[in-house]
Amino acid sequence: MNGAIAAGAGIVVLAALAVSGIAPYDRGTWVLEVAPVLVAFPILAATRRRFPLSDLLYVLIALHALVLILGGAYTYARVPLGGWLQDWLHLARNPYDRLGHFMQGFVPALAAREILLRGRFVAGRRMAAFLSICVAMAVSACYELLEWAAALALGQGADEFLGTQGDPWDTQWDMFMALAGSLVAMVGFARLHDARMRRPSPRPAPKGEGGGK
Repeated sequence: MNGAIAAGAGIVVLAALAVSGIAPYDRGTWVLEVAPVLVAFPILAATRRRFPLSDLLYVLIALHALVLILGGAYTYARVPLGGWLQDWLHLARNPYDRLGHFMQGFVPALAAREILLRGRFVAGRRMAAFLSICVAMAVSACYELLEWAAALALGQGADEFLGTQGDPWDTQWDMFMALAGSLVAMVGFARLHDARMRRPSPRPAPKGEGGGK
C-alpha cells in the first residue's frame, strides 16, 4: 500500500514540477524554490525499498513539495491563493510564504520523528519529539542562512527569492512559523503518526537460530 501511495504522490509532484517549469514568473527564483524537491525526490526514490516511510509521511512530503512548487512558479509574494487570503483577512502582505515556512517545520519534524523512532535512535517519544523539533528548527535556520547567502551574492536579484515584502522581521517570522509547524506536528499528529507508521522489518536471525544453518 505504501508503495502505491509513494508512487502516486511522486507522479503528482513530478507533473506539478513539470507544469510549473514551463513559464515561471522568474526562472532563477523557480530553480531556488524547487531545489529542495529536486534534492529530496531522488533520495526518497532510492530509499523507498530499504526504508519505506509511512503513507502519512509520503502524502505530507508531497503536499510540502506542492507548496514549494507553487511558490516557485509565481514567487511567494504573488501566489494567487495568498493574494486571496490577503484580501479576505485584510492583511498587509501576501501570507503564502508563512504557509511555506509552517510546512518547513511541520513535515521535517514528522520525518525526523519517524527516523528516530523506527531507527531506534531514541526510546522515548518525548525525547523523539524534542529532537524532532530541534531538527525542524535546524532546517529552518539553514534555509535562512541560504537566503542570506543569496542576498549577498545576488543583491536585488534575490528579492523574489527572499519574498520579504518589506517586512524587517521576515526572518524571525519564518523561523517562528517553522517552530509552530513542528509543535503542531508533535502535539496534534503524534497519535495519527504512530498509527500510520510502518514498523521496522525484523532483523535476520543469527545462524543456528530460527532454522538457520
